[in-house]
Amino acid sequence: MKAEPDDKAPGHRSAPVHQRCEAPAHRRIFGGDREGLRAPGHLRCSRPPAGVDVQAHRADRLAEDATGKFNKQYNNWRYYFSLKETNQQLAEENARLRNMLPLNFQSPDTTRKIYVDSLYRDSLGKRRKYTLLAAKVIGNTVTLQTNFITLERGSLQGVKKGMAVVGSEGIVGVVVSVSENNARVMSLLHRNSKVSAMLKKDNNAGSIEWDGADPSFLILKNIPKSSRVLRGDSVVTSNYSANFPSHLLIGTVNNIVVDASSNFYTLRVKTATNFFAIQYAYLIDNFRYTEQTNIETVIEKN
Repeated sequence: MKAEPDDKAPGHRSAPVHQRCEAPAHRRIFGGDREGLRAPGHLRCSRPPAGVDVQAHRADRLAEDATGKFNKQYNNWRYYFSLKETNQQLAEENARLRNMLPLNFQSPDTTRKIYVDSLYRDSLGKRRKYTLLAAKVIGNTVTLQTNFITLERGSLQGVKKGMAVVGSEGIVGVVVSVSENNARVMSLLHRNSKVSAMLKKDNNAGSIEWDGADPSFLILKNIPKSSRVLRGDSVVTSNYSANFPSHLLIGTVNNIVVDASSNFYTLRVKTATNFFAIQYAYLIDNFRYTEQTNIETVIEKN
């Protein structure tokens, strides 16, 4: 008959007994706040090892937790401010690239000599007509009948009354007043705003306005019924504006209103620009704006 092993026999070592955590189940993950529940195999006891002061252990844990939260918050703020700097750099780079677009230049009239003073010319001899200036939006309304946008750029930075304003997605409005460091823009979402517009596909021109109802939609009037208008057609600026270069996107046709008593369509246009979230804009300086507006307003004497 085999003798049972005697645990108390000399030379015999008992297997180590692991101390079981008796803390409530919801406290077995440090902190007990259910921030990061682990799988059962990863549960750890909040009770300190034997021989360690309980109060000191808790204080160390709290200090580590507070430090971690502070570092996380600091990193979030640092990332936020770096994004603002990046957006500013992108806006300036976009202005530089837009200044290189072909629409900012116009071929000279070869039938007569053109005097070029301070205006630039590109490598093909085209004369610059437009230049763009980046500006930050510091004020904006969309819920009124007469909405305005304020830009952080003024006369000291080259802004003048009458300049067109565009965004990264479409046109925005026209400058109506200027101070030394700020400019006020009449938004397209203004009952008195009118911009010459046309259908991109056939150049039929009309006038784009806002009816004061929905900030996401404009009204395009005076498009002849001879035009084959479809939903989704692009609406752009026309050739008849002294403020805006032609073919800048305004929006797309959303609805077609047919009036039997009229020879023209009334088109509901979804704006390309999101006026609720605009952060940066570009001012367009037409070097020949004054010349064009002066001759268009001349009253012939009888």
